[in-house]
Amino acid sequence: MSTLVQTTTDGSVCTLRLNRPDKRNALNADLVTALKNALNDASKREDLRVLVLTGAGSAFSAGADLSSLRAMREAGPMENQSDSRHLAELFRLIYQHSMPVIAKVNGHAIGGGCGLAAVCDFSYVAEKATLGFTEVRIGFVPAIVMVFLRRKLGETRARDLLLRGRLLDATDAAALGLVTRAVSDEALDEAVGDLAQELARETSESAVALTKQMMARVPGMGLDEALDYAVQMNAFARGTDDCEAGIDAFLSGEDVPWKQKGEG
Repeated sequence: MSTLVQTTTDGSVCTLRLNRPDKRNALNADLVTALKNALNDASKREDLRVLVLTGAGSAFSAGADLSSLRAMREAGPMENQSDSRHLAELFRLIYQHSMPVIAKVNGHAIGGGCGLAAVCDFSYVAEKATLGFTEVRIGFVPAIVMVFLRRKLGETRARDLLLRGRLLDATDAAALGLVTRAVSDEALDEAVGDLAQELARETSESAVALTKQMMARVPGMGLDEALDYAVQMNAFARGTDDCEAGIDAFLSGEDVPWKQKGEG
């Protein structure tokens, strides 16, 4: 049996490839488990700085396969709740992962697959790809992705996507803010590679992790609470090794240590 998530490493960049091409990389329970395990394994590796998520075959992750739909229909309330929580944990894991995660959307991203791309820090999408949340068109509710999509797009745009269940091309998805950038199919690998290398060379590991942590927590706070939290994080960041090294490098006119490592 083939590995559901294939992992390859190029320097400090790790690519996680969904590997159910015959099912268009639909997110069933086994694939969600495999991806969660791969993300957790990557977080323990000190040599990695950036994660890239993509799909094998012609799709990124499109729709649900028939076996998953049948299982959903036949399962009891507790089984369905457990399965839903499983997916919610995956989305949270990506959203709060300490490393930047880039979705390289090489093909269609529909339903849960579109949610997967949306919770990544960056999503570069091939122009041939179609994206959208079609759940309401089959009587389902896009419940889990809604939590993240309202944060990302605001209520007006989230309503437009989730209530209509419409599909977008890559250019429209980028214009709407659902994804970061639409790229020609031929340029996708290079564009994602350039972004991954920029993040690995030019940014501090600890600063990125703390920034992601703040971006996840601040939207749920009131103004006073958010500012108090920001003051604490600002003061904490000043004492980190990376901040001290970055200031020393700036004052001496040298490259920061992480850039030197990236070029080596």
